[in-house]
Amino acid sequence: MAIAISTVSSPLGPPACEKDAKALQFIEEMTRNVDSVQKKVLAEILSRNANTEYLQRFKLRGGTDRDTFKSKVPVVTYEEIQPDVQRIANGDRSPIFSSHPISEFLTSSGTSAGERKLMPTIQEELDRRQLLYSLLMPVMNLYVPGLDKGKGLYFLFIKAETKTPGGLLARPVLTSYYKSDQFKTRPYDPYNVYTSPNEAILCVDSFQSMYTQMLCGLLMREQVLRVGAVFASGLLRAIRFLQINWQTLVKDIAFGTLNTRVSDPSIKECMSKILKPNPELAEFIIKECESQNWEGIITRIWPNTKYLDVIVTGAMAQYIPTLDYYSGGLPKACTMYASSECYFGLNLNPMCKPSEVCYTIMPNMCYCEFIPHDPVNPATISRDSPPRLVDLADVELGKEYELVITTYAGLCRYRVGDILQVTGFHNSAPQFKFVRRKNVLLSIDSDKTDEAELQNAVENATQILRPYDTSVIEYTSYADTTTIPGHYVIYWELLTKDSNNSPSQEVLNKCCLAMEESLNSVYRQCRVADNSIGPLEIRVVEKGTFEELMDYAISRGASINQYKAPRCVNFTPILELLDSRVISVHFSPTAPHWTPE
Repeated sequence: MAIAISTVSSPLGPPACEKDAKALQFIEEMTRNVDSVQKKVLAEILSRNANTEYLQRFKLRGGTDRDTFKSKVPVVTYEEIQPDVQRIANGDRSPIFSSHPISEFLTSSGTSAGERKLMPTIQEELDRRQLLYSLLMPVMNLYVPGLDKGKGLYFLFIKAETKTPGGLLARPVLTSYYKSDQFKTRPYDPYNVYTSPNEAILCVDSFQSMYTQMLCGLLMREQVLRVGAVFASGLLRAIRFLQINWQTLVKDIAFGTLNTRVSDPSIKECMSKILKPNPELAEFIIKECESQNWEGIITRIWPNTKYLDVIVTGAMAQYIPTLDYYSGGLPKACTMYASSECYFGLNLNPMCKPSEVCYTIMPNMCYCEFIPHDPVNPATISRDSPPRLVDLADVELGKEYELVITTYAGLCRYRVGDILQVTGFHNSAPQFKFVRRKNVLLSIDSDKTDEAELQNAVENATQILRPYDTSVIEYTSYADTTTIPGHYVIYWELLTKDSNNSPSQEVLNKCCLAMEESLNSVYRQCRVADNSIGPLEIRVVEKGTFEELMDYAISRGASINQYKAPRCVNFTPILELLDSRVISVHFSPTAPHWTPE
């Protein structure tokens, strides 16, 4: 049964300016009339795409109502639509999913059979994404006054893009946005000024881009009111970059020069207008950076910072303690909920604690349905037993759901793979906490590794052990975020039949690399191009360690009959037990193979 919601609005608060007033009014209107907006969105999508090949397969005969749609169109995963996606990628320009031409593919960090998913999109989706971006600062201004009096130091990057055989661009959603006219020629907004020039953000070389953005952030240190990156891992990478490169940066600041490693002509031209010798600032940075103590470094260098703007929900929550260390516990604002498939909603209380972050889905972005999710007994879904899907207006407080979307670009009843929990309502709009991605075992940055992929990587690596009559008896893993960048740690218990022929350090290092070569292209790009993941580590543990692990689990109430070794661990006592039994440590000797293609 749906919870009855009062539609009497509680306005968000007094706007900072007239432009903000319109944005806040828009949020109020959308969240008051969730169900009617959703009906309208579905009817628009179905009528405009009525003649597409995909919808015609299900014989809707022009029907645009919910009942017809739900009774005829199946719920699907990426694997089920992948053959049609591939046709578009190969050059088929007929209206398969959308009546509007597919403008490009957005590459999802979720993977399919170890490779990026290709999400077809249309030109007008850029305007829809821009609309959601335009709502973020009006909400933030309600909580943090005076953001028009300074700038934001944001570390923003584009990633490599490629072309499909049919000639369409394939690239991550943020790369698409930063390279769009909507971003590059955005109108001046005093509440949303960045220290980083567009030329630095749009430089594909990660060193040149990071160096320039950090240099600009240091030069304008007193104007910086907020510091951010897309993910928490990205901001920590920037701090690590400063730790490694501060001496070179100081030299450029002192003499008004630009490091010769920054060779991009457009960056050099824009920096020539910004750089002037500033020995006083250089001295200040030397004093802050030369000591071994980097606690509170963000507020020491950028003393006017009011908050960090980073995603710290889901897998990113593991970085909160490190962010607190470097920032002196500054508030962390998670402003938006989005994916490659669609942008969904925003956080109407962005200065809340990370553990309390919830997102209000804007009902105009796409048509949303929800599969009730039981964390203890997750439902298996097949064409023969279609699930009972719940509409956005009918979700219940406290319950968990898997998100299913129908988009203007032509995705129909598509399972995004996000598990969400209803935490409250704004007007009649539900607010959701992001619980987790389905089936994701390990994640450091934008990578997502599931259990099957990890198993495959271990199996491939164990081939190297065969000549030494050695096998992996048991294994588990965890994402180590105490290093910057973070990296995967795999615990192996080995059985070696002949101690005189046991695998050497070099052989086990090769096993690390073999595992990395087996992981998906998103992981390998993070390792090779983005430097956002460090080399994979294998820790070999003593014989009997996993039996001890089982004893520990049973002592805490696990069933001896149903116990199986966890493939990923993050419970401190278990990690301490494993680490106390480590007999050797090994790392990948080189980076795995990766190219944009």
